[in-house]
Amino acid sequence: MPELPDITIYVEALRRHVLGAKVVDVRLRSPFLVRTFDPPIDAIAGKAISDIQRVGKRIVLCLDDDLFVVIHLMIAGRLLWRGAKAKVPAKIGLLALDFEQGTLILTEAGTKKRASVHVERGLEAVQSHDRGGIDVMSASLEQFAEALRRENHTVKRALTDPRLFSGIGNAYSDEILHAAMLSPMLLTSRLDDAQVERLYEAVRKVLADWTERLRLQFGERFPDTGEITAHRDDFAVHNRFGKPCPVCGASVQRIRYKDRETNYCPTCQTGGKKLSDRSLARLLKDDWQDYDS
Repeated sequence: MPELPDITIYVEALRRHVLGAKVVDVRLRSPFLVRTFDPPIDAIAGKAISDIQRVGKRIVLCLDDDLFVVIHLMIAGRLLWRGAKAKVPAKIGLLALDFEQGTLILTEAGTKKRASVHVERGLEAVQSHDRGGIDVMSASLEQFAEALRRENHTVKRALTDPRLFSGIGNAYSDEILHAAMLSPMLLTSRLDDAQVERLYEAVRKVLADWTERLRLQFGERFPDTGEITAHRDDFAVHNRFGKPCPVCGASVQRIRYKDRETNYCPTCQTGGKKLSDRSLARLLKDDWQDYDS
């Protein structure tokens, strides 16, 4: 699922490509994509894009006449930029927004179609999509600590809970916890002040560093197919099971439950202990909520 750095890159790319441009046509290929019916999605045709914003892991296109398009890419949804009146990919193409200068296409790979589009009228309706988590890049240490300790869960779940923190998901939470040298299974009630501060600094550094790395990777161009991904060779631990930790060289381990996976370094994060066993995964299954964030 695209997270804060990825969504930021999409927002910046959209501002370069469509800010101020008028939607010429709307081509909807999957009626299940649009979860609202009033206003209809065709209502945005002829309207200009006045701004693009991020709300958690959602992208919001702001248009004339107080209309907004809220895009939630979920796990496999992606945005592509193609030439004017470009063909929509047959199997994965869900929606095309045509502009004079090009076409914005929403795709989703796989059989589970979970991406969504809401067409809303008014800011109040848009704000209903905000899950309430704090913006970690602007929050103070005190605000971060209060959110972290609001409920007693594993620190992995706390970081990925959109009611607590905005924009962090499975991939970057693994990277953050590795940078903070904390076990993903540590309960938030057991974190001391020094650990909370270390986590706070790691959150801000990892998200800022990855946003800048993606900016350098894409430059002025729009990200293409497969380039917004949770499978990056330069991640420290996420999706790197069995590969060496870049800090200590130990083999990266994982905990799996259903389709969720947490990666960690046993040397850097858990005092040499391997946590990847079935009993632990079963024990923690209720703490591994798959948030629609």
